Amino acid sequence: MSVDANLPGGAWESDRDYCPTLTREGARMLEKLRSHPAAPRYRNRSGNKLQAAEVAALRAYEQEVMDAAIDWSAAAPPAWLPGFLKTAYATVPHYRACGSPPARLADVAPISRAELAHDIAAFVPDDADLARMINFQTTGTTGHPLLIASHPLVAGRYLAFHKRALRRFGVTLRHGAGQVGVMLLGHQRRCFTYVSVTPTMHESGLAKINLHVDDWRDPDDRARYLDAMAPELIAGDPISFAELLTLPMTHKPAALLSVSMMLLPGMRARLEARFGCPVLDIYSLNEVGPVAVYDEQAGGHVLLQHRLYVEILDAGGQPVPTGARGEITVTGGFNFCLPLLRYRTGDYASLAHGPHGPVLVGLAGRSPLRYRTASGEWINNIDITHALKPLAIAVFGIHQHGDGSVVLRLAPNAMPQADRARALLAPFFGAITVETLLAEDKIIQYTSDLREAAA
Repeated sequence: MSVDANLPGGAWESDRDYCPTLTREGARMLEKLRSHPAAPRYRNRSGNKLQAAEVAALRAYEQEVMDAAIDWSAAAPPAWLPGFLKTAYATVPHYRACGSPPARLADVAPISRAELAHDIAAFVPDDADLARMINFQTTGTTGHPLLIASHPLVAGRYLAFHKRALRRFGVTLRHGAGQVGVMLLGHQRRCFTYVSVTPTMHESGLAKINLHVDDWRDPDDRARYLDAMAPELIAGDPISFAELLTLPMTHKPAALLSVSMMLLPGMRARLEARFGCPVLDIYSLNEVGPVAVYDEQAGGHVLLQHRLYVEILDAGGQPVPTGARGEITVTGGFNFCLPLLRYRTGDYASLAHGPHGPVLVGLAGRSPLRYRTASGEWINNIDITHALKPLAIAVFGIHQHGDGSVVLRLAPNAMPQADRARALLAPFFGAITVETLLAEDKIIQYTSDLREAAA
């Protein structure tokens, strides 16, 4: 890619396509990220796509997020909810086809990922700016590939909720011009990687890198690059963080953000000890964005979005009794290209209210599953999660065969902990088999061949 003399220092000729407000300082940051001797092979192009007026709007939105109180309850729903319901029924094709808006949210039929996957266009409002829309695909683990409708402003709003989460742990992001603000980590054989800048943080650098050795000229360059860029915030998932722990990196970020998968307490403790900073476990969905952050003092995941209403539903779509577990179902959100009414997330928890506001307690991804113990009793998959908490492992899978035998699958770098895992699960199952987990992306952690396993 050639350099255009009419663009600020060192910018590629297409950088303005991805970063419309790019300044000379931002161009120098892109050059720094790309040209360092230890830099990885960046395989893709991306950027914030924000126009000048949108940058100003994002700064105002961030202040709104930081100032907002989240103190609703089922008995006192948020004041914005009736208006949101009315607007969705007037502007969103799927809901408009249902007729007049009901008086109560509870009378709206819940939807799931399957409906979105079948026809995402039906859930995009009539007034959405199609020329500015961003579409990206996510596969997840539900069997329903999903195209998400979004917008540069929506993507830019993620940072506001991450800042709100960081504030709970005493962290305020300060990096600006000339500094790298955020490094996003992946660890996959194929990974979307790019460099960009964050206009609301004075064009601090942002990069998505892949820690898989195939993306680097020298595996040792991974630590060299991270140390040289010194990102203020590092975000990833437990798999990429497990790889990060193997690198001789000396830089200490202000915080680590774990998204996408469940982070076991043992892994969180190991990361905190290694990097000497808070490690935040963010519950986030592609369809909804950052939903909540785990706070031990609050007893669970504290909600982050001031315009997101959460219900806990049973299998029939009815609200469960207060404090009971069920499926997390959301209404609202900050993605104006995809307003959701009673969207069943496929994740499970109970909902508590207290001084920290609404809190998701006992959060677990996907539907609950039962396992038959050696004594013939049934236990919840949450019991297995609790049993494995002492392990510092990134991801695992556990499967029960039709004959009741159990297989625990661990990533190759977690196999040294196999004996301890066997001991932790022995009270439930006696002897188990441990196999190597070969999947590099998300997996379904709990599976069973037993027909009675579905709880």
